Parts: sequence; C-alpha cells; structure tokens
Amino acid sequence: GWLFWRVMAYGRRSGDSKRQVILFILCVCLCQSAAETLRYTLPEEMERDSFVANIAKDLGVPLSQLAARKARVVSEGDKQLFRLDQNTGVLTAKESLDREEICPQSNTCTLVFKIFFENPLQLIRGEVEVRDINDNSPMFPEKEMVLKILETASTGSRFPLESAQDKDVGINGLQNYSLGPNPHFSLAIETAKDGVKYLELVLQHQLDREEQGELNLLLTATDGGSPPRSGTAQVRIVVLDANDNIPLFEREVYEVRLAENSPLEQLVVRVAAKDPDEGSNGEVRYAFTQTSERSRQLFQLNPTTGEIRVVGNLDFEEAKSHKMVVKATDGGELSAHCKVQVEVLDVNDNAPEIALTSLTASIPEDAPPRTVVALFSVRDRDSGDNCRTECSIDGDLPFSLTPTFDNYYELRTNAALDRERTAEYNITITATDWGKKRLSSRESIFVQISDVNDNPPEFSQEVYTMSVTENNSPMLRIGRMKATDADAGKNARVNYALVRQEGKEQRDVSVNAENGDVYILRPLDYEKVRAFEVTVGAADGGSPPLSAQAVLRVVVRDENDNAPVLLHPAPDSSAAGELVPRWAPSGYLVAKVVAVDADAGQNAWLSYELAKATEPGLFRVGLHSGEVRTARAVTERDAARQRLIVLVRDRGQPSRSATATLAVALVDGFSEAHLRVSEGAPAAEPDGPLTLYLIASLACVSALFLATAVAAVVAKVRRARRGETETLPTFPPTATESNAGSLPRSYVYDVCFAAGTVNSEFRFLRPLFPCFPAGLPPGPGQQRSSVCSQDVANLGGE
Repeated sequence: GWLFWRVMAYGRRSGDSKRQVILFILCVCLCQSAAETLRYTLPEEMERDSFVANIAKDLGVPLSQLAARKARVVSEGDKQLFRLDQNTGVLTAKESLDREEICPQSNTCTLVFKIFFENPLQLIRGEVEVRDINDNSPMFPEKEMVLKILETASTGSRFPLESAQDKDVGINGLQNYSLGPNPHFSLAIETAKDGVKYLELVLQHQLDREEQGELNLLLTATDGGSPPRSGTAQVRIVVLDANDNIPLFEREVYEVRLAENSPLEQLVVRVAAKDPDEGSNGEVRYAFTQTSERSRQLFQLNPTTGEIRVVGNLDFEEAKSHKMVVKATDGGELSAHCKVQVEVLDVNDNAPEIALTSLTASIPEDAPPRTVVALFSVRDRDSGDNCRTECSIDGDLPFSLTPTFDNYYELRTNAALDRERTAEYNITITATDWGKKRLSSRESIFVQISDVNDNPPEFSQEVYTMSVTENNSPMLRIGRMKATDADAGKNARVNYALVRQEGKEQRDVSVNAENGDVYILRPLDYEKVRAFEVTVGAADGGSPPLSAQAVLRVVVRDENDNAPVLLHPAPDSSAAGELVPRWAPSGYLVAKVVAVDADAGQNAWLSYELAKATEPGLFRVGLHSGEVRTARAVTERDAARQRLIVLVRDRGQPSRSATATLAVALVDGFSEAHLRVSEGAPAAEPDGPLTLYLIASLACVSALFLATAVAAVVAKVRRARRGETETLPTFPPTATESNAGSLPRSYVYDVCFAAGTVNSEFRFLRPLFPCFPAGLPPGPGQQRSSVCSQDVANLGGE
C-alpha cells in the first residue's frame, strides 16, 4: 500500500496520468518478482534517484540486517547504475537511464545487478528491464533533400529518397511515411526482408519547368508510439531544362562472385553508364545510394571510372552476399540506377571445431570392446566440401571412432585393455575438412584405465633362506619376504600370512602381515633344530583376493653354548687311577682323555693340554688326541703317586672348557699296584664272601686270556718301534653315541680291585700291560709283572 501511494504521489508531481499508470504497473511487476531472481521493470528516462524497488521487503529481510550484513548492490559492467540504501532497503537508480544509450538497436534491455550480503555470505541476482518509451522522433539524415528532375521525365519514373532513422524500438520505432499533398508525386514504400523500409518518389504527372520550376514537398516519418512522434524533411524538386538523354547503364543488375578474404584494392566490378549528350550533360559521375553502411565499409566506388574495389575484409561466415545501388548522374543532373549484387564465395579458412559433449574419465581395464569412452561433435563454419570433415586417431591405440549422426562421433574401445601395460592414454583426435587446402584441428582426450584385480602377488624368490644364531632373543627380525602385485590400489595391497600345514608346528616363526618381515618368536637351540621350513602365503586386497606362496627356510647357526663333555674319565667319578710301570719309557701311553662337544664346526673342535701335574715334566698330553703319555722315562726318583689335571677346550668365541683329573700310580708289579690301590679303598666288611668269589673269577679269566694278551702286546710293541704315526681320534657327535669315546678297542679295559665287598669297587681305564711268560727275560727298562690285566665284563655284579 505504501508503494502504491508513493507511486501515485510521484505521478501527481509529474502531472502525467499515463505515467501514473506506468508506475502502477511497475509496482505490480515488482510485487510479482521471483524468489530466486528479483525482476523489476523500469521505464527509461526516469529522474535521478528514482525508486526501483524495496529490496528488504521483496526479500523479507529486516532492515536491521541490511546494515548488519553489509548489503550492497553491484551492477554488471564497469558502470554502477543503482544504489541501495541500507537504512530503508530501497533500491534507486543513480542516474536517469537512457535505453537507447545503454542498449542500442536491441529490442529488449535488461540490466543485471547482484545484491551481496556478508555474514553469512549470500548472493542474490536481480534484473531490471528498462522499458522503451517513445522519447525519440524519427529523423532524416538531411533536413532538406534536393532532387533535380528533368522536365521530360516520363510518368512513373521513380526517384529514391533517404530513409529516416528512429532510435526507439518495437512499436515506438519508425512505422510509416507520408508525403504532403502535391499534384505531381506520390510516395512508394517497399519493405525489405530485414524490415528496412525504402522510399521512392513516383512521378504521377508530367513536369513543366516553365509552369513550375521548383516544387517543395513535405516528407513525414511517423513512429507507433502513444502518442506518436514524427520527423519531417523537405524534398525540394528542381525541374531541369530538357536534357534529352539520361545516363544509361549497360545492365540493370551486375552480378559478381567474389571469394572471401580477397585482398584489398581488388577490383570487384566496373559499372558503366553512357550518356550521348555532349558537354557536361554527357559527363557521368557515380555514387552509392540505398547501400548499407557495412557494404560501404567493404567496397569503394570510384566516382569517375565506376570501379568498385575491395577495401575491407570479406567474410563468408558473416555475410554471404552484398547488395548495392549505384547512381550515375550526368552533368545535367540526370541520373540512372543499377544494382550490384556481390556473392561471396566460401574459402576454406576455418578449421574444424571439436566440441566434447561427454567424457568417461576412467574405464576399467576389463571393459569389453566397443565400450563408449567419449562423445564429441565436429563443426566447420565453411560450406560445401570445406565444411565436410573426417576424424582420425593419432597413433596405434586400442580405440576407434564411430560416426553417429549430425557430425557426432563416438570414441570406443576396440581391443582388450591392460592397465599394467598402459595405465593411461592421451588420445589425440584430428578433424580434417575436405577443402582443397585441407585444414585440421586437434583435441586431446585423457583417459585413465582403472585397475581390476587380475594379477596375483608374485614373490621375488620361490625359496627364501634366512639364518639365525641359536639362543636368539625373542621377536628377532631375521629378514623380509617381498611379494609384488602388478595391480594398483587395494588390489596391489599385499598381506602376508603363514600357511598352516598338517603335522607341522609353526610356533617358532611369525610373518608381519603388512610388510613381510620375518620374526623368530622364541630362542632356538641348534642342538635340537638345525633348520626348518614353513610356507608363507601372500594375498592381495582384491575381491576376490588372489594369492601366491613361497617357502621360507630358516637355518639355525651354531653358537658356542655347550662346554666339552668328558666321556673318560667320567666327570662325576672320583679321580681315575692309572698304573704306570717304573720301567715305562718316554712316549709310554698312560691314558686317553675322551671328550665330546654338542656344538658344531669350530665350536666343537677340541684341544687338550696339561693344566697341572705333580711332576710337570714327566707327562705330556696330545693336543688333538687327548692321549696322556710320558714325556720322559720314569725314574726311581719320581713320586709313586702322580696327580694330573687335563684341560679340554673348544675353539668357540669365547671358548668353553672342562677338566679331567687323573691319578697315576708308578708301580713295579701287579702286587704292588694291588696293595697301593687297596690302601686307598674303603675297609671291607667282614662278611664279604662275594669279594673272594670275584677275585677267584678274575684269576681264572686272566689265565684264560693270557695267550691273547701276549699277542696283542707284541703287536703293539712292533707298531711303536716302526714309528707309526698316531691318528687323531674321531669324536662322536653326542656323548650317548659311544660310552667309550674315541679310544681304540685294544685300549679299553675294566679292572676291579676290591679288598672288601662288591660295593667297594674301583673302575678305570688303562692300557694293556705286557705279560712275559716264564723263562723270557723282560726287555730293556722293563720289569716283569706278576699279573696280566684282562678284560673283565660285568665285574662286581655289573
């Protein structure tokens, strides 16, 4: 209601009832604006700061928010045409709007503005249609047009007149012409296809210069406004004295075909009009009439020769033909007209244009052949063969082009795709026209091939061999198994896991699921497990997943974690007793220390050395054999009892060792040895008949094997004399393999001496003493033994 009374008050101030109606209609239009785009209508030529709309009311925004949100209006273009009052919400025109200045030669004139809000940011589009009002009258180029017409001009002759121009449009534009009443001429109006009206004076009655040498006609142009406006021009007709001949063109219409892009100054045509009169009446000059401004810019007419030449750039795509009217006037002001029609011929000066309609940026590698990738069109602005086009793909690519309709093409696949071989394609499409001088253009289409899970993981090796030293720390990383997948994304994401196998435990090893790192879960023992194998599987993240397997072989390296173990003498027994005769020469075999090491390699290589002895110079120990021999001949000065400590050491880093203790008795014969050993034995119980039985059995067995013992001793003595080298002993891998160690069987004897019961038993290893039969003297340095030791099996009830 407020807006209505505001409009009425403005109309009253203006004193124009029609303007009130216009403003009322404007108010109604504003109230019916759309919500998304504000649309208003405003007559042109309104006063400065004229009301356009109440933005706050139309948007339903409180006035307080306009200033708070910093509302402002911005017009499109360089010039700001509107102003927004943040206090009232009223949109006004900053200045009077002239539609003819803003939108010349346009039937509609729409001004676009935008309302900006801040906090929060909001943008509202608005349109103001500036309505044309009939504020311009038709105007002729000249206020007075002078026509010189020969008095002998025949009835029906036509004389062109300049047309009027009206800046208004639509119904407000130029609508009609009228000619003031006169007895000689009428007005002929022709409307061309483009709506332009052409005027011609038509002679209705013969002129007579003697009767009236000059006529003044009033030509009026009227528009369709309400009220209508009009413009006038004076047409002054000068009746010329008889000039019997008028210029005569060779042809009424000159038709010329001219190629576009013709060079400047090229001759188009030469019009020629002949006048048989003499003198100035026969001199003809040429000029354009009723020719558009654009044609005058493209062509130039020589007023003397009638030559028309090119002075602008012809473009077939802009205009396919040009029509011009040439007037030839002689010196007596008589004139004639001809038409020149220039047909512009197309030249192949436009390359084809490729317009991409749709594009599939990514296609799966398992897409079937003939899958559509892109759709595009090709347009050439030329004509004929110059606009006919053909398309091709550069390079040998698995794609093809299929024409569809109306110059549209489909880009399709024509073969199977493999992302692992080619992950993306840069397809260059070339469009070429059929002109004599063929033009082409190119368009690149980038297509990515998306991955499909079609490749299983691949291990770099079929068998991975990794080593670990025994007694390792838990969760020790010993290496990595690597599998690669030629796919991409989750299809190439490989997870590792142990493959469960029946009958095999896999508690000692673990594989990281993400990177394939191999860990040993707990300490290993080389002596229990020297190597083991597990199967590792690698599966990708595809759906369904693909997998591969590889064998992991773990080799356990030995560590020197086992000390040598003594087999002889046993470490848990009392010091072993050995008997050595007083006549023993240098190199006499006293005993053999036998030890084994559960480790391997150099960790199990053992060496023997004499760590301590009662007589350090009397005995020596073989470095590798462990044999204890006399280093010199035994003498009477040597103590009867000798105690030896033999150190057994391996070659590990650090080395480990064990010691063996040997008790050696130097004796002259068996009785003395028996007495010496018996002295160190515990006292026998009185009731020990079993001991007597054992002694008797020992005597019998010794007698039975006397001959065998003699032969064995003789063979031994002969080998010793020949200087036969001693071989290194071969150690069993474990102590349980041989309780006798590496001693030759001829050196293994069990001798039991007991002065009491069977419980007081002394068991040791000693070499075989030679026995000498009665009547045979002992050798040099030898003493006769009264007793020859024999093998006694299971002596003492064992």
